[in-house]
Amino acid sequence: MFYAIVVTLAWVIWHLVFAIKVVGRENLPKDGRGFVLAPNHISAIDPVFVVIARFWGRRMLVMAKEELMHVNPFITWFFNHVGVFGVERGKGDTATIDGVIQKVREGQGLLIFPEGTRSKTGEPGRLKSGAFVVASAAGADMVPCRIIYSRGQMKLFSRVQVCFGKPIPAAELDLGEVRSAAKLRQNKQLLLDAWEQLYQENKFQ
Repeated sequence: MFYAIVVTLAWVIWHLVFAIKVVGRENLPKDGRGFVLAPNHISAIDPVFVVIARFWGRRMLVMAKEELMHVNPFITWFFNHVGVFGVERGKGDTATIDGVIQKVREGQGLLIFPEGTRSKTGEPGRLKSGAFVVASAAGADMVPCRIIYSRGQMKLFSRVQVCFGKPIPAAELDLGEVRSAAKLRQNKQLLLDAWEQLYQENKFQ
């Protein structure tokens, strides 16, 4: 209930401040299967745009850097109630990742930014491996998501488009038991290509 109230309030407030258009919502899974939702990352408030663009459905898990979970007690409490969890970057936080993989297998969605950090140019940056490892291990489809701001970067009263692409099937993302490096590069390119297609089809003129 708390999650539904928060998302509804955010939807109202964000639509008053930004002109938001959602493209491809029909590409989001509706059958209760777990999935990995993989947007590009430009602004600190990108997760809010993605969550309200999706709007309906079971609460997703949202991956964030661990330090954000300890800004203050209220933020920690709030994040814990809306599905945000922290990961210690660069420290091999395998226990957390294993738990996430299990939840995705059980039908929960995961929102993760494959770049791992915000792009300073607005163009997609280098992709990290986490999103692809989770999708492969969980046997989950990956849904490409491209966030497009009318000014290239997030500005107050910007127009914003959140575009969901067709899912990349789990079978195509399978890295195998040894997690082939070549296959991982191929999977990253699949996502980059999907992002580029979404941008070309929906960019502001």
